[in-house]
Amino acid sequence: MQKKETIQQLSIDIETYSSVDLQKCGVYKYAESPDAEVLLFGYSVNGGSVTVIDLAQGEQIPEEILAALSDPAVTKWAFNAAFERIFLSVWLHRYHPEHFCTYSIPEDTVRHYLDPASWKCSIVWSACMGLPLSLEGVGTVLKLEDQKMKEGKALIRYFCKPCAPTKTNSGRTRNLPEHDPEKWDTFKFYNKRDVEVEMSIQHRLSRYPVPDFIWDEYHLDQEINDRGIALDLNLVKNAIRFDAFSKTILMATMKSMTNLENPNSVAQMKDWLSWKGIETDSLDKKAIIELLKTVPSDISDVLQLRQQLAKSSVKKYQAMQNAVCSDGRARGMFQFYGANRSGRWAGRIIQLQNLPQNHMRDLAEARALVKSGDYEITNLLYDDVPDTLSQLIRTAFIPKPGYKFIVSDFSAIEARVLSFLAKEKWRIDTFQNNGDIYCASASRMFHVPVVKHGENGHLRQKGKIAELALGYGGSVGALKSMGALDMGLEEVELQPLVDLWRTENPNITLLWWDVDAAVKTAIKQRTTTETHGLRFICKSGMLFIALPSGRHLVYVKPRIGENRFGGESVTYEGVGTTKKWERIESYGPKFVENIVQAISRDILCYSMRTLAHCFICGHVHDELIIECRKDMNLDSVCQQMGRTPEWIPGLLLRADGYETEFYKKD
Repeated sequence: MQKKETIQQLSIDIETYSSVDLQKCGVYKYAESPDAEVLLFGYSVNGGSVTVIDLAQGEQIPEEILAALSDPAVTKWAFNAAFERIFLSVWLHRYHPEHFCTYSIPEDTVRHYLDPASWKCSIVWSACMGLPLSLEGVGTVLKLEDQKMKEGKALIRYFCKPCAPTKTNSGRTRNLPEHDPEKWDTFKFYNKRDVEVEMSIQHRLSRYPVPDFIWDEYHLDQEINDRGIALDLNLVKNAIRFDAFSKTILMATMKSMTNLENPNSVAQMKDWLSWKGIETDSLDKKAIIELLKTVPSDISDVLQLRQQLAKSSVKKYQAMQNAVCSDGRARGMFQFYGANRSGRWAGRIIQLQNLPQNHMRDLAEARALVKSGDYEITNLLYDDVPDTLSQLIRTAFIPKPGYKFIVSDFSAIEARVLSFLAKEKWRIDTFQNNGDIYCASASRMFHVPVVKHGENGHLRQKGKIAELALGYGGSVGALKSMGALDMGLEEVELQPLVDLWRTENPNITLLWWDVDAAVKTAIKQRTTTETHGLRFICKSGMLFIALPSGRHLVYVKPRIGENRFGGESVTYEGVGTTKKWERIESYGPKFVENIVQAISRDILCYSMRTLAHCFICGHVHDELIIECRKDMNLDSVCQQMGRTPEWIPGLLLRADGYETEFYKKD
């Protein structure tokens, strides 16, 4: 009798059905739908041939494979492994509870899901190598012999989503294998091919394994996504209702003021303005701000109403409604390594990374008013209801009953890392003395004392805009894009401001061009160079930048080219601003930006791991949101978060925070 092979590794791809919209709602809500089911289960054991189990037609997954899904000794691989792990968690719990086991402690809200510690994701591997985040994209770039089948999207639409009832399909709302056996056979082959492509990616990238500490970070990321963050659904529901009321009233008011059929139409509004003697090429936010400075009051009133009407705050609330799971928590909000160049997270679904800020002094009162459902009083007390709702978006995130949020973030983390790498002493001294970098920068540039809300306090704004815009080689254009003119600076001030900042930060300027030279030399000579404690390695058609943490930034197929000014430039292949794989141009200051943001990301990861015993339920840029018991000490959390990693000794860090009953920007 032949002995069964011990399972050490599974490569998996599943095809599924659910009536929930995956793109709008995310995999957690998608998987918990009562009609969610696994259609096809493709797998390979220990790199062997691929088997496809046709569950939709009654086949069963072998017991040893089911057991392996929760066995910590078996490594599970998939492309976008979060989808497989989450869907199979719910599916196992529902149909094979004997093979389901969760992790953490009973008080944690991850209890519905399999432990991510034995799961690995090929997307993470691809992202670490600067490759696309899609299976098709990676296959194309790596020129794999087996490519993802282009028919896949059509097959998924046909079998994995509800269909509209028609006379042709006899009024059915779902396509089953028997409705098109030929397509179903193709779908099974597609499932098999996806496993093969995923395995090919592993084989092709095997020379560049992902370090264990990055897998640890990924597993912590999955835990945070599993935990989710609670939503105040009453606030969300009323905010959506208030927005509908407000937009109806605003539209009616604008129609009466303009006699337009649709005042929200750009073309109609431009015609109306032209009739009023006002010509404009655009009606975007910046254009309207400029128009408001000069137009008569009757036109100003219309434009201000149009701005209110254009507020898109309700989309965030609708995203919350879409994503919320049955226990009132939104999950899957963060994509690990979503930003190729730096490895930072990307936001998903609700997009916590770009929430509007709140500046209302009476935030709690406004929030309570919307929760009460009284639109008339809200409209009476707040002139701009859409803006009020926009400022309340953050407050829809709440801790579970009996808990509070501790929100802690780094103070000027990128400025600190940049100053440390460049050894810009006056800046380091400012951080050492807990000074305000914007005041200190303005004081250096204008040679006068600058105190926030005090002596020469008006200059702090110029210091701030310079710090935000100029640290990575930015010039007049960067100042403008950061809103320098809107903040009251004059056009003639901008170039002198650039010159002043660079004069007072000579070591940062030197860092840009030292990095530029190190990158170019590494590429030209296919060698390793070093500057400012950073190593630049060019080999095997890749440029690697070794960071202090031990992580690498990777640039694919680097070359020396010519920029639009006739000088030397570096180009590499990557996902550009068009979201397509293309050749991208870069230079020293841009590489410095990537490096600083990547180190800042690594420091955040270090803090997350330091505080992993807490219930981290969200993170936004350089900020952690922790759901904790009422007796947890804020200062202890900030002290832990502010610890300097051992791999970057001497860097001065500081974390500040606050406690709150709902999320906000303090």
